[in-house]
Amino acid sequence: MDDFPKISFAPCSCGSPTTNFNRRKFLATSLGAGLGVAGALSGCASVFSPELQPKDGMIDVHHHHIPPFYLEEYRERISGSRGGKLNPAWLSWSPERALEAMDAAHVSTAVLSLTSPGVWFGDAIAAARTARQVNEYAAELGRTHKGRFGLFAAVPLPNREASLKEIEYSLDVLKADGIGLLTSYDDKWLGDPAYDDIFAELNRRKAVVFVHPTIAMCCRNLLPDVAPIITEIPQDTARAITNLLFTGTFSRYRDIKFIFTHAGGNMPMMLGRMKQYGPAGLTNLAPFGIEREISRHYFDLAGTANRPAVAALKSIVPISQILMGSDNPYVPLMDTANGLQSLELSPADLRAIGRGNALSLLPTLAT
Repeated sequence: MDDFPKISFAPCSCGSPTTNFNRRKFLATSLGAGLGVAGALSGCASVFSPELQPKDGMIDVHHHHIPPFYLEEYRERISGSRGGKLNPAWLSWSPERALEAMDAAHVSTAVLSLTSPGVWFGDAIAAARTARQVNEYAAELGRTHKGRFGLFAAVPLPNREASLKEIEYSLDVLKADGIGLLTSYDDKWLGDPAYDDIFAELNRRKAVVFVHPTIAMCCRNLLPDVAPIITEIPQDTARAITNLLFTGTFSRYRDIKFIFTHAGGNMPMMLGRMKQYGPAGLTNLAPFGIEREISRHYFDLAGTANRPAVAALKSIVPISQILMGSDNPYVPLMDTANGLQSLELSPADLRAIGRGNALSLLPTLAT
């Protein structure tokens, strides 16, 4: 019999029932100072008030915002790009709800990014305008809520000229923490020569590039009875990584630090096939080897904070390259916070994933 007492929290203002948990389990699974409470709570958004947030909470590098003007203008196109279905989270997001989710999960800072399908819908002028509006909206949230929001800025690819201008504006004027790209645009993946000038500029700036998957135009209706977000999102990340590797883009632009989402998607399972069936000139395209080329980049755990996914990822990359990411609001932030505690990692590794690795990669978040 466990002789440790139960610890109870009174019901919070949101009406959630009292949360009971075992003190021994809580102490054993704690993420360390400032991070362990997330696993003990069950989703009450008002347990932590913003003024009580300690400065050593987690950093969520995969956190989406949905500007109201963006949803209003592109709602039908967004729905069409996602198999005709729109996650209810698209309709309920607000900065206040984002902050409530962060407080409940003990996340100090979330780096905002726009999810798929981004800003490109075939109109170059509209894409450039929307990218600027979206980035300024996110930057204003960062100014309003000091220390709570960072930014991976959207760019209007495949409009390269406008994208170069937006990179300059976002990094130099808005002080974005990095640039957000999709895995593919009009069925051209990121290693396509058409994007060389974009990567040359990002490499010159030693930029952090957050790569989010999209559902490629080629593959939206392959399985009519299966939502493409299930099968195509992880695969498009794997396609993009393979493409960047096999075109030598990783090797040519070594000063770019990429973040790939969802533990690299299907990439870990494809590693052996990359070696077996890669192009004849692979030794020139990846002179240090496939594993080393991939393992120097970063991977978040959005939707993959579970043992099988993390075991596969850890077989390729060190703990220092793994980041906390939630996919909020499409996946509740607390799901990832709780999932981290199920991984049976050491407190030091959990602190690194939850905060330390992000600060090493994005030191601007510390200020």
